[in-house]
Amino acid sequence: MPSTRPFTATRAPWRWAWAGAALGWALALLVFAPARWLSAPLAAATGGQLLLGDALGTVWSGSGQLTLTGGSGSSDASTLPGRVAWDIGPTWGKLNAHVRADCCMQSPLTFRLSPLWGGARLDLGDQRSQWPALWLTGLGTPWNTIRAEGQLALTTTGFGIRLAAGRLHFHGQAALDATNITSRLSTLQPMGSYRFELVGGEVPVFTLRTTQGSLQLSGQGQWTAGRLRFVGEASAAPEREDALSNLLNIIGRRQGARSIIQWG
Repeated sequence: MPSTRPFTATRAPWRWAWAGAALGWALALLVFAPARWLSAPLAAATGGQLLLGDALGTVWSGSGQLTLTGGSGSSDASTLPGRVAWDIGPTWGKLNAHVRADCCMQSPLTFRLSPLWGGARLDLGDQRSQWPALWLTGLGTPWNTIRAEGQLALTTTGFGIRLAAGRLHFHGQAALDATNITSRLSTLQPMGSYRFELVGGEVPVFTLRTTQGSLQLSGQGQWTAGRLRFVGEASAAPEREDALSNLLNIIGRRQGARSIIQWG
């Protein structure tokens, strides 16, 4: 019976060559994966409300434009001025990212993603950034009607999110300061300045208060059962009720001189 050893010996090197080529191709695809591959995961994670467009570079180092929308089926959209750039790299089982926005950051915002048993943890570096309030019009109703203008300053201190057993847990603090806010629904400009703050813990607490102005906003909420439940109210200084009446009708459910705000 003729031996098959020469044939097997000849075929084995080709198997290793093909395996090496396939591994090299897979590594090259991973290293040079185009930045546009991030578009679909970002849209899915945000319910279609945050979109990445005109993506250049790779998944690991690239840039693009961020657009806010009202979600699936919405015709509202607002693109952030300038571009947003990122650098992503692994370190000791963790994924580190640095994000820079031309319009809004003096220094990069850092993220660290760590895998956990049955979940993951995302930590943000302490930072302060400035964002245009007009960008929120892309979210649709009621933001497109209110069309707020002014500056939004986001400050984070030891802030992060942990996903465990399908539930989100917040730690640290995050504050959003809305300064000199105006609206096309009111002739009063500016209407006021406001602070929205999140304090993490076993039961994260959200608070809204007015720092100055004739439009008075206040409220408090909690993150429970995987959703935000918030109750607040809006009212006008007595001498400014006529100038703010249209806005109060839009903000919430009108009860006399007040408007009741409810989320969740």
